[in-house]
Amino acid sequence: MAEAPEPEIDIEALENEGDIAADYIEGLLDIADFDGDIDMDVEGDRAMVSVVGATLDELIGDQGEVLEALQELTRLAVHRVTGERSKLMLDIGGYREERRRVLTRIGADAAEKVNKTGEIQPLEPMTPFERKVVHDAVAAAGLRSESEGEEPHRYVVVHPAD
Repeated sequence: MAEAPEPEIDIEALENEGDIAADYIEGLLDIADFDGDIDMDVEGDRAMVSVVGATLDELIGDQGEVLEALQELTRLAVHRVTGERSKLMLDIGGYREERRRVLTRIGADAAEKVNKTGEIQPLEPMTPFERKVVHDAVAAAGLRSESEGEEPHRYVVVHPAD
């Protein structure tokens, strides 16, 4: 049986999402009187918008909760214009990029522990972004993982290879 072809990625639509999001974020920065430069990119099947600048910690919040809220607001702003659900990723001050590095290490370490002990390894609750990064790291190590629990206490469980 032939596999279904991967859906084609509409780069132009993703770039448009990035432009809409950048305009929205720029307006928020102006209202809040924050300085920041905005970079846009397309990574895989999502638009990426990054805000870089001097003191943006207030826009990240404790454990990234303000960043998560701003991302959801930005996705809503994109949806309002395009009528389409957005998977846009917002990063501020490199927080997500650094968090991705840490989470990849957490996933790899958990996979290593499961390989050694043969026992399942539940991890701490994480955001959807964080869980995806850990799932990817576990899959790269050749193991299986699942998300369990209810938001906001959803977490990853790493399983031994079958």
